[in-house]
Parts: sequence; C-alpha cells; structure tokens
Amino acid sequence: MTAQAALAADCPGNPDALGTSRTLVVDPREHPRIGAMQYAETLPLAAGEVVLTFDDGPLPKYSNRILEILASQCVKATFFLVGRQAQANPEGVRKVRDAGHTVATHTQNHPPGMHLLPIERVQQEIDEGIAAISAALGDGTAPAPFFRVPGLARAEGIEQHAASKGAQVWSADFPADDWRPVSSSRVYEVAMKRLEARGKGILLLHDIQARTVAALPKILHEMKARGYRIVHVVPATAELAATSTEPQQWRTRSRHENVAAPHWPQIPRFVFAERAMLPAPWLSDSYWNDEWLTSSDHATSPAGAMPTPRQAPWPRQVPPLLNAVNALPVPAPSVFEFRDRPRPAKATHAAGRATGRVAQSGRPVLKRLVQVR
Repeated sequence: MTAQAALAADCPGNPDALGTSRTLVVDPREHPRIGAMQYAETLPLAAGEVVLTFDDGPLPKYSNRILEILASQCVKATFFLVGRQAQANPEGVRKVRDAGHTVATHTQNHPPGMHLLPIERVQQEIDEGIAAISAALGDGTAPAPFFRVPGLARAEGIEQHAASKGAQVWSADFPADDWRPVSSSRVYEVAMKRLEARGKGILLLHDIQARTVAALPKILHEMKARGYRIVHVVPATAELAATSTEPQQWRTRSRHENVAAPHWPQIPRFVFAERAMLPAPWLSDSYWNDEWLTSSDHATSPAGAMPTPRQAPWPRQVPPLLNAVNALPVPAPSVFEFRDRPRPAKATHAAGRATGRVAQSGRPVLKRLVQVR
C-alpha cells in the first residue's frame, strides 16, 4: 500500500483543509491488540492527533458521501469493511482503496454477540470476511491486516484466531455513538466532547449512517479550528518499515493504574460551591400531570371552566389520630371487672360435679357456670 501524507496546503481547491499530517506505519505482530476502550495498548499518537475509522461499509448511498467529504478535506482514514457488503458492492471497496484509505476487515456477516459464537463460526466469519474483501479488491492483493470485532464484542478465541492470520485487532479510544438513533448534532457533540476529554486517539464512526454523513463535515471543520491533526495508519511491509516508537508510547495508562488497590479507596473531600437549598418539586413537574393522564379530569370539567388540578398521587398530610375531636372514648373500668357473686352451696356442688372441678373462691369460672346454668 502506498502511504502519502496529504498536507492542507496541497489539498486541491481547499487551502484551508484539515489534511493528513502524517502516516503511521505499524507492525501488527509487535502490537496485536490496540484501543484504550478495551486494551492496555493503543496507537502511539502525540497530543492532538486523531485516527479516523469507519465500520460496516461499503454502502453506496452513504459510503460514497463519506469518501467525498474526506476527499474535500484531504483526510485519510481506515475502513473496516464487512465481507457481505463487499460482495454486494465490490466497486465500493475499490473506491476506498483508490482514494488512498486503508482497507481493513470486519467479518463476513457482522454477527451480533460474536463473543458468544462457537469458535468454528468465529473462524469462518473472520476467514470469509478477508476472502470476500480480497476478491472485491480484484488486483490479487489482500486487505490490511487490521481487524475489528463487530460491536467490539471481544473474546480470547477471536483475538487468537485473528493473530494466527497475522491481523492486528483494533478496538477504539472513543466512539461518537453514531450507531444509536440520535441526531447528527448529537454525533458531533459526542465526538468533540470525548476528543476534548482525551486529547487524542482513535475515533470510531460508521459510514453506513445518514447521521454520520451529516455530522462529519462539522467534525472535521471543528478539528481544524481546535488544532487537531489527522494521522493515517498503514501496516508495515517488506518495503515499508514500521515507524520508530518507544514502548511507553503504546501504553494506554500508567503502570500503577493496572495494579489492584490493596486497600479501600479514600473518600474524597468535596467542596460545595453553594449551600442554598433546592426548591421542592411542584406537582406539575411530575409525569402524573401529563396531559394523557389527566384527560379524564378535563373531560368532566364544565364547558369554559378552568379544569381542576389532578390530585397528587403521593399521600396528603394526615392529622394526628388523637385530638379533642376524633378521640375515642376511654373504656369504663367495669368492662374489665370479673364479678364473684355469692352462690348457693347446692349450685356450687353441682357445678363441681359437672365440670370435674370445684370452683375456688375468687377465681373466674364464668364460662363454665353459664354452661351449667
């Protein structure tokens, strides 16, 4: 593959283009897994450098527009193509290659939950994806040995088979969430917010989404305005040596952050900017006040009258149970008395014979006496 850095000054028709600042040549065998979202290593980028990647194409309706936008800014990217898409649109694969972008692979069918598939199916997806894109290229060459797992659903078996094919497994450093049902402005906001938070890295996008097509020009324009630079990544070959780097440039985090803490973390000391109390919520703030829930209340109001507010679903304040108005009367002492009345001797003797017991003076035997009487 021919790697050329397209500087902004050399971009035809757009002297203010973002351009591609440099080309990074990597050896997949030395760094088989990259991407800070999942791995301990990522591309050795300097502050302010960004690598653009696009997944799931080619899809002519949107992929062609993505290529046009990148060309207008003289920006190079890496495309992780799906084998089935390549079979349906081999010309789209060749367009990516002819525009100078890196052609990489993304399985044959983009199966969901690839980490849950049997290893035989995993191997088939990877191998057939490489074969389909190689056939679409049509010049006897193979795609770059870069591979991204669909949905970033990594697993050891997937990574091992990719390594056996000489492929480098790519995750990402931050996504723009453009596969979600969000607006193009949201894609732009997420991409720039995460780029600002990290300061550099591999950006994950999709060239099969209309929202990505709409957001990409603004993303590239804002990158230019904020001083970010685009880096194009290509694999090392016999004719093209890997870019010289230091091991620490590939690390995604410092060493002590990879070691489990031997103790519970300390509780931080918070400094409150304001001490004023927040106002209590109004009933109108609750979803219980939604129109569809209160339509019955409006329907029962007289014509032209102001509808009464719906009663809150939470309990009202209940008055104390005991007060001068609603207190119950105190039971009379006679309710709890046991009366021992004088009994004739004959009746007492009869009661003793009937019950097998002799009534003792002062002991309540009212129930049994009633039975005898």
